[in-house]
Amino acid sequence: MDSKMIAFVEYPLFELATVDFSIQFCVFVASAFLKTEKFYDLTGSLTFIILAHLCTKWIPDRSERQTIQSGMILTWAVRLGTFLFIRVLKSGKDRRFDKARENPKLFFVYWTMQGMWVFITLLPSLLLLSRPDFTPLSNRDYFGFGLWILGFTIEVVADFQKSVFTNLPENKGKFINTGLWSVSRHPNYLGEILLWFGLYFSASSTFKGREILCVLCPIFDMFLITRISGIPILEKHGMQKWGKDRQYIQYVKKTSLLIPYLW
Repeated sequence: MDSKMIAFVEYPLFELATVDFSIQFCVFVASAFLKTEKFYDLTGSLTFIILAHLCTKWIPDRSERQTIQSGMILTWAVRLGTFLFIRVLKSGKDRRFDKARENPKLFFVYWTMQGMWVFITLLPSLLLLSRPDFTPLSNRDYFGFGLWILGFTIEVVADFQKSVFTNLPENKGKFINTGLWSVSRHPNYLGEILLWFGLYFSASSTFKGREILCVLCPIFDMFLITRISGIPILEKHGMQKWGKDRQYIQYVKKTSLLIPYLW
């Protein structure tokens, strides 16, 4: 088998990318017709699950590392996808799409960006899951698994605390500053960043040469959250809603943006 064929077998990335964007564009058509964003986050989560599962087409016999990695991806995607879907059903809409819902071109950009986000975020895991893995588990794997557990726990607890807080009638219109939210203004995003770095560290145990550059994938995810689509939007919304509230201003000044007591 020549080197090009070996590369194709080891890296079925084109096929996976095709599936990824096909899913986004198909659901986009239906969502644009219905003028709804309710299936956006759910579709993203399902795409993570589908891509990870499709890797079994190439590698039916998984190693322990691959089994744990795919299990973690499945657990995260099911939990977050379900949580976000239920949330948007309750609220009736997602304010991120207020300008895009009636604008098919802008709406299409959102779905395209989701396809890119899914593929880039999942790339280290796809490299691991789509080829034979004979590398024994190492301390790097255990560190990665531990980081994923820490991040996942932080994300789940933060989402639960905020859900409980917002569902209490007496807290209607208030901002949360209790629990994990008392030491970080965005603990759920902190958990999200940590868990994807964890999956990178585990996958990187099998990387060779330039594959190590996949560290740019969780860095990209962190950049997206902290600079573009996550924290900046929520911080702006917070100031618009509570910017004249003295307690909120004090909360912003005294509470770390992301990492407790550091940043």
